[in-house]
Amino acid sequence: MTTTVSDVHESPAPQPFPEGWYFVASREELASGKLIHKTWLGQEIVAWSDEQGRVCMAEAYCPHLGSSLAPEVGTRICAGRLVCPFHGFEYDTSGQCVATPYAPPPRTARLKLYETRDYLGMIFGWWGLGGRPAQWQLPEAPEREDGWSDIRLNTLRFPGHPQETTENSVDLAHLRYVHGYDNVHRTARLKIDGAYLRSCFDFMGTFRLGGAITMPFDVASITHVHGLGFSQVDFEERSIGYSARLWVLSTPVDGTSIDLALATHVGNLERPKRPVLGLKFLPLPVRLKLMNRFTLWKATKYVEEDVVIWKRKRYVKRPRLNRSDGEIVAYRRYCEQFYEDRGRLDDRLLAGHG
Repeated sequence: MTTTVSDVHESPAPQPFPEGWYFVASREELASGKLIHKTWLGQEIVAWSDEQGRVCMAEAYCPHLGSSLAPEVGTRICAGRLVCPFHGFEYDTSGQCVATPYAPPPRTARLKLYETRDYLGMIFGWWGLGGRPAQWQLPEAPEREDGWSDIRLNTLRFPGHPQETTENSVDLAHLRYVHGYDNVHRTARLKIDGAYLRSCFDFMGTFRLGGAITMPFDVASITHVHGLGFSQVDFEERSIGYSARLWVLSTPVDGTSIDLALATHVGNLERPKRPVLGLKFLPLPVRLKLMNRFTLWKATKYVEEDVVIWKRKRYVKRPRLNRSDGEIVAYRRYCEQFYEDRGRLDDRLLAGHG
């Protein structure tokens, strides 16, 4: 049965840069004086960390005379400070100019900064509508646990939008038709609380390795969505008996393309229920490393199946839904908070400064 147009909630067409927390870089990428330069939500930004591990994310232009702060033009990190290639102005991780080669630093020389958050070594920046500060925070990161692998990360770039990719968290039907899962069913009602959305479902399937080895899997999953740039999926695989976390981090680049970062780590592999490619005969650290490599590789393969569709689809503002698609309606309503009308927002910001 097809739902009539009048039954479908009106959602805003995805503006290119919805409000939220978006992935910037891993802490490893910022180590040892490295300088990150990229286009992030339509802005040229740089990011680095000092010797105390403090992270700075800033607009990639010097407030002195406007030089680009990209490493390609000679910008460098020296003793934890960013050094402009044009006149040698030095900025610390607070964004303040603290030295120049030939005169006292001007007090007004400050970089334009973005608020950052470190989540298990993954650095996120806040993008606020109208430049407003963070309206909500990412969750507290889980404690580092013994018996878990390190986090591995892979990034795909393609034409798309974070609302479209995050919609997978409630679109259970596509798991059958795109990825071939069986027995996909919801295990708890969809929960929405402000910027937080939780989606719980189980699924089963088989994986064929090398065309000869067939591995069944039976998975319970809980997806935690915090805005359109942060999704964490907690998996419990019951046929082998191990746990995994997958982060799906969708970041707009330039209004057309997105960077979709996938990060994984696995745990609870001390006593697998059945042998998996001889893993039980390997030391636990090696076992975890290999299983996490496999998990990230497999997650990437599944996402690549989605990318074939994502990069060719268009946003349907008033979709023709059937009765099984009700959670897509709830998801579209959830997304509205990240697209507040710019005119009303500007009026409120002005009133707040009045």
